[in-house]
Amino acid sequence: MKVAGFGFRCNVTLASLREALAGADGLAVIATVSEKAEEEALKLLARELDLPIRAVPANILAGIATSTRSERIMEKFGTGSLAEATALASAGPNARLISTRATSQDRTATAAIAEGDGE
Repeated sequence: MKVAGFGFRCNVTLASLREALAGADGLAVIATVSEKAEEEALKLLARELDLPIRAVPANILAGIATSTRSERIMEKFGTGSLAEATALASAGPNARLISTRATSQDRTATAAIAEGDGE
């Protein structure tokens, strides 16, 4: 199963989320931390792609090793990349990153793709 994990700022737009995700195909789920799962731009993207949103509790993300690192995200969530950690946590057992985080030009959205044995 392929999962796109997202991290984004509160003022993110649908266009920025699309840009961060550019080129991804074959996705089964999009995921983000629980506190961001109800953001309108993310819900619009999920409808556009006809994919469910998986909300990942923040405490599950702490300690997940990521390929990239943001000090701000490390301090707040205990992981280096919200996009990478939510993708890995949602892809299921034996998940691995197949695309590290990509950032929109306006730097309000990041996306990463993981693949695993999830449902």
